[in-house]
Amino acid sequence: MIVLSGAALVLPDRVLSPGTLVIDEGRIIEIRPDTPSHHPSAFAFHGHYIVPGFIDVHVHGVDGVDSQDADVVHRGGAIAALAERLPRYGVTAFCPTTVACGPAALRDVLDQVRRAREAQAPRAARVLPAHLESNFINPEYGGAQPRTCLRSPRGASDAGRAGEAGGAGEAAGEFSGADILHEIERARPDVGIVTLAPELDGGLDLVRWLVARGHRVSLGHSGATYDEALAAIAAGACQATHLFNRMPPLGHRAPGLAGAVLQADEVVAEIICDGVHVHPSLVHTAIAAKHPGRVMAITDATAAAGLAIGAPASLGGQPITAGEFSALLPDGTIAGSIRTMDRTFQTLVGVVGVSLVDAAALCATTAARELGLVGHGVLAPGAVADLVVLDANFTVVQTYVAGQLVYSRNTPAAAPV
Repeated sequence: MIVLSGAALVLPDRVLSPGTLVIDEGRIIEIRPDTPSHHPSAFAFHGHYIVPGFIDVHVHGVDGVDSQDADVVHRGGAIAALAERLPRYGVTAFCPTTVACGPAALRDVLDQVRRAREAQAPRAARVLPAHLESNFINPEYGGAQPRTCLRSPRGASDAGRAGEAGGAGEAAGEFSGADILHEIERARPDVGIVTLAPELDGGLDLVRWLVARGHRVSLGHSGATYDEALAAIAAGACQATHLFNRMPPLGHRAPGLAGAVLQADEVVAEIICDGVHVHPSLVHTAIAAKHPGRVMAITDATAAAGLAIGAPASLGGQPITAGEFSALLPDGTIAGSIRTMDRTFQTLVGVVGVSLVDAAALCATTAARELGLVGHGVLAPGAVADLVVLDANFTVVQTYVAGQLVYSRNTPAAAPV
């Protein structure tokens, strides 16, 4: 049994301060006010906060490790390495995120995801089904996505229905969209979210194909009009990838994809809360428009997150550099973020100005509910004891997964790869 006493507990509806939280066999068994405590295993956390463990549904890498790194020296590969590093930043569960790639590279990542999910590693974050920023996005809004890997939804879904898959000549980039769908189908339980552009030819058919197989379709890297976005939502799309980024700007006469997402209660919106990708005032506006229960704070972090400015890293095999405010391709294109979830929480509270309760929802509760993680993402009796202890500056002091201490600030971090 573990007793955490004296901290302010960020509950789903209020902050209990001071409070005591009791954990037994991986679950929270009691939450009470005051600080009882002469219990032999009690820890005093006066001046601290305890929040639900952060859940990042869109993270490519951290501390020099990219989800698609083939050269990571780790017994479990890049995905297992990420799972060990993320608790340092308060992350207790994450969706390993890929950029567009060939079938063999996708297969390798998804095999790693499967192994990591089958055998939860000690002192590591939970590995959730992957998020594919897929091959089926609009090149005009591709950002750092490798253009040579983008494919037509029409050919993919038509061949997918026929059960066709090629694969010959993949090294030269000669793979089809059907080859990608074959890998998604093969690893169905380990693919959670697929980002696509619905306005592309065959896009709506692909939305329906993916939804029918239990995947969450997220609209992003897209130039969809307002009406095209609504059609995709009607077809089953239920998420938006990094709202406002890599989509047309919100216009009062042409609301576009962003306007449809803000309007549609069926859609939960990701938003990068680093103060760079989206202005804090617009983050605040989006949260007010949709409510914290329909917004998920994400990092979109790359392997450059956690590294010194100027340090080299990679994103899906492409060289990137840790910039002052974001990761950058050699030509200066923004290639994801360098933000981590602890700093995302800090930004939400200190810059955007949301309450602690709403920040916890944005960083944990909403994602847990959307991903079907029953008993996760909240501090409540009976809930899984995935939680984070923060100091007065909202810096991570301890991270627990299923009641087990997986990170402590006094423990040296894993060495960068």
